[in-house]
Amino acid sequence: MSGGRMSARAIAILFSLITWTFVQNCSGDWLVQPVTEPVTVERSADGRDLVLGNGLIRRTFRLRPNAATVAYDNLMTRASILRGVKPEATVQIDGRRFDIGGLQGQVEYAYLRPEWIDTLTSDPNAFQFAGYETGETKARFAWARKRYAAGLPWPPPGASLKLRFEPPEEMLPGVVVTVCYEMYQGIPLLAKWLEIHNGGAQAVRLKAFTSEILAAVESESLVNEPNHWELPNLHIESDYAFHGDDPQTANQTTHWVPDPQYTTQVNYLCRTPVLLESRPPLGPDVSIEPGNAFVSFRTFELVHDSTERERQGLAVRRMYRTIAPWVTENPILMHVRRANPDAVRLAVDQCAEVGFEMVIMTFGSGFNMENTDPAYMGRIKELVDYAHSKGIELGGYSLLASRRISDEQDVINPKTGKPGGAIFGNSPCLCSEWGRQYFQWLRTFVEHTGIDIIENDGSYPGDLCASTSHPGHKRLSDSQWRQWEVIRDFYQWCCGRGVYLNVPDWYFLSGSTKSAMGYREVNWSLPRERQILLGRQNIFDGTWWKTPSTGWMFVPLTEYHGGGAAATLEPLGEHLDAYEAHLAQNFGAGVQACYRGPRLYDSDETKATVKKWVDFYKRYRPILDSDIIHVRRPDGRDIDCILHVNSQLKTKGLAMIYNPLDQPVQREVKLPLYYTGLTTTATIRAQESRPRRYKLDRQYNVTVPVTISARGCTWLLIE
Repeated sequence: MSGGRMSARAIAILFSLITWTFVQNCSGDWLVQPVTEPVTVERSADGRDLVLGNGLIRRTFRLRPNAATVAYDNLMTRASILRGVKPEATVQIDGRRFDIGGLQGQVEYAYLRPEWIDTLTSDPNAFQFAGYETGETKARFAWARKRYAAGLPWPPPGASLKLRFEPPEEMLPGVVVTVCYEMYQGIPLLAKWLEIHNGGAQAVRLKAFTSEILAAVESESLVNEPNHWELPNLHIESDYAFHGDDPQTANQTTHWVPDPQYTTQVNYLCRTPVLLESRPPLGPDVSIEPGNAFVSFRTFELVHDSTERERQGLAVRRMYRTIAPWVTENPILMHVRRANPDAVRLAVDQCAEVGFEMVIMTFGSGFNMENTDPAYMGRIKELVDYAHSKGIELGGYSLLASRRISDEQDVINPKTGKPGGAIFGNSPCLCSEWGRQYFQWLRTFVEHTGIDIIENDGSYPGDLCASTSHPGHKRLSDSQWRQWEVIRDFYQWCCGRGVYLNVPDWYFLSGSTKSAMGYREVNWSLPRERQILLGRQNIFDGTWWKTPSTGWMFVPLTEYHGGGAAATLEPLGEHLDAYEAHLAQNFGAGVQACYRGPRLYDSDETKATVKKWVDFYKRYRPILDSDIIHVRRPDGRDIDCILHVNSQLKTKGLAMIYNPLDQPVQREVKLPLYYTGLTTTATIRAQESRPRRYKLDRQYNVTVPVTISARGCTWLLIE
């Protein structure tokens, strides 16, 4: 460039970049149109490299003199994810730490030039590459497709790669570590885990492991240390998750730490957190007997192509639909307050009349899954059979954590050597004798009664246990791992039987199907009007990372946490306006709520109102279960709006617009239609009115006039 003018070459480069970006953002966007390019594992022409790719991301492995990741590329942005070579993993076995693969000799860790790779050497003390195998993806566990769900494949299509490593000479004879990868079609996502096989004559003790070590490119370079670092633009989580109702707080294994080899970074103290380590917070500290194998949790790596919040949320939601498709099950459910036969039959009958699909015998109802007396299970089976005869699924509530059993059975606090001080105060140890019995009770109950749903409250929150007498773990350092195995195995067993799991923690990757959308329970004791707007805010905020089907809301048909008459919907016919507002915003968001009470309706008018919104949801179920674009957050000052989008449906969008004001309003609403897949025009109709054609602007928006009654709502269908 000279004299303020760009050269022809510079113009050509700029034009190609603009063209490439446009193609990526419009016609080739994986979040809008399905990517059909298969996942491939290819050997390089010279035989030195293996390349695992799907058109969106690509991971390259050098195989000699040892195997290691030498490139990790974001093909959507043409950016390198990797700036340095590290071991594929580390393990601590029989008191010694070993690198698994990896290459040495990289001098500069700010970047990795391709020509350097040929100069790197193998550490003779590391596990050495001994071969690989490729194949298809495999289901982590069974999923019984028992109820309505999105028609997604399980397992997700893709490819697998397994790198086999053997120990240094004369060390750990017979032990083989396999580093396993899966990459999935149509999404910039891969999974990684370890399998450790003991083919020796003696048991070995696995004290700790790190299953992923990634020297990632930094997102920011700061001389000083901020209160909050911008981390590399990756979403990392594993199925070793607990004590949280979102992917961030439940994440126990993702550790971004400084890289001591990166000495040329800008940060003065070299503390930029740019080294990813995926490892458990403690342990597992388990023995691997001869002939047996240890399998780690799976780390899932989702590569973002943007820093924009909505787009990142859409990517995470797509990830969950891909690797946990059971979360797309979204049954319409009621919480009945009493488990006696008359109350349950009334709830079942009313649900069948208005189109609800599931009844949960709620907390405090008297339902007891720990009672395996044949006579009691027989009575419950009669209710289950009755519900099934009406087309309704039936199940109930069971409390696990946050309860006290006894000093012998409870979690032992490592600081005091006594019960108490657990995450929820007191909690049984899942590896105690009682813990073992509890899960056997539940399995027996499911098998004998045929119940369809378990609401498992206070699921395992990650408590450590210092007991040395519990049969399921040996010491503190293996207590977390062993308890997680217990809850994981039970949830996977349920998923394989088609048992729906309401679990107020982030166990989706282990088979659970729904958790709380996110709300404060005592807010349901507030006056009805406040509950409504707060509930809509909770839905708006909860669906940044959750799909509509993965979060439940709450509707207190009877008094809940106090509040008296002002907070209560019963008698339902006397507060039909508030009841309908709950129905409209829950079903309009595609979010199911726990309608807790003895009945769903008390008059023909109430019944008709409930059925109206159930019918609305079922009529538009595919689009209402689809992703939400957040248009305007509820604030009580003006209209608020969410937009469901799905480019693969005939109805490509459905906007729900609410008016919290005491007077009718006329507004012009700007709808962002990019993720509907429409590019030039959209046919839009308000509810069931005649359609109108709108032209999209250059940012894929349309502006639509709407009229909404006082404290009312409307919806727009987009085709």
